[in-house]
Amino acid sequence: MSNEGLNNCGTGNRPGIVLLVTLVLLVVLSTLGYTLSSRLAARRHRDRYIIDYQAARYGCDSAVKYAIATLEDIDEPELVARPNEPDFSDLFILSEQEYEELLAEWAVEKAFSPLESVGDDNDISDSNDFNDVNEIGGITDFNDVNQVSGITDFNDPNSLTVRGPYGPAWPFITEPVEFEIGPATVRIEIEDENAKYPVGWAMLDDTKVKREAEAGLETFCEWMDVNEVQIDELKEELKQISEMKPFKLDLKSITRVERVPMSTGTSTRMRTPIRTRITRTPRVRTTRTTIPVSAQIADYAKLLHSSLIDTEVLARPTIISERRKESALKYMGMWGSRKVNINTAPRHVLEAAFTFGGDADEIAEEVIQRRRIKPFTNIEDLKRALFGYSNAIEKCEKYITTASKFFTIKVTAVSGVAKASAIIAITKEGKKIVKIAVISG
Repeated sequence: MSNEGLNNCGTGNRPGIVLLVTLVLLVVLSTLGYTLSSRLAARRHRDRYIIDYQAARYGCDSAVKYAIATLEDIDEPELVARPNEPDFSDLFILSEQEYEELLAEWAVEKAFSPLESVGDDNDISDSNDFNDVNEIGGITDFNDVNQVSGITDFNDPNSLTVRGPYGPAWPFITEPVEFEIGPATVRIEIEDENAKYPVGWAMLDDTKVKREAEAGLETFCEWMDVNEVQIDELKEELKQISEMKPFKLDLKSITRVERVPMSTGTSTRMRTPIRTRITRTPRVRTTRTTIPVSAQIADYAKLLHSSLIDTEVLARPTIISERRKESALKYMGMWGSRKVNINTAPRHVLEAAFTFGGDADEIAEEVIQRRRIKPFTNIEDLKRALFGYSNAIEKCEKYITTASKFFTIKVTAVSGVAKASAIIAITKEGKKIVKIAVISG
């Protein structure tokens, strides 16, 4: 081939080479641009998340202070009577279809007798003046059926809600509150811990009730569809915790006396010869340390919330829908509570409590039916009402109560893409509130 042919061939390939180089450059530039934009977006997202989380954290902390301050001004939560309404006690075991059927049946009953729930004198709740019917049950107009039991449409069962022992759905003592603090949306929920099964019962150091305690745990777990293998694993986990700190019902402040050696300085001016040096007994100082009951309960709460217990199985949903989320963990007291409130506990928790005395299922049924009309004022009131079971109730007396003192405050704050939460366990005696433990997330 002549030189002229070679030159023409090289000249003909130049546009292709230029195009190839251009494409490579475009790919490199686009890759660099994508990488740079991705990094910038990630950086903006991180910065945005930090700002949002700070706002959420501030909102959460502020809401915690607000909730505790508000709770100090609230008297003992007031129970309500619910004689003509479905009871909350067995909702945990109902399937979604059974739950919908229950609401549908209730809607039909209410449609035909809308004023039945206020026709019974025993159904008076939150009333300040029994002579003023406008104050009964918070109803201002008896001709307006929409005010009865919070029903807005009798033809729509979804408008019905099954009230808990305090009015709101179990285990809330007040309706959850939502408000805004700056850019954060905050939700506060206050739950009755005495309405739940105290897990510490399975770790009791009293050998006399060991068999009953195990039977109560098994009763509770079987109701919540926890199988035998999982129950045995839970028992083993609780046994390991009890070996570290046995659970006690009767907690009292503990005073520890310790003798601490006192350091004595050596004088540099006068030194005794080795042969004549006198050996002296070291001086000691006696110190007294008082461990309050709240600190002891906090120890149980820390152990029960530690990795020593596999809560994944307990948190497994048994029923989940838009309105209901059921699991064993929802009904378990994991904060060191020691008593069950017979006015606020559901059936399986009641049966676990009355297992310590016997006739658990019969007593639980009687309690559920009677408290709907009139909550029990004290344990003596329970004994009088269930006279035939008074001996069994007496054996359970130290495990039950009629007034809750143990609560948890759950606070959730959301700002943008960030979320902050806190759970505070407290005990309340009158106006006095004592913090037990706090978990922040």
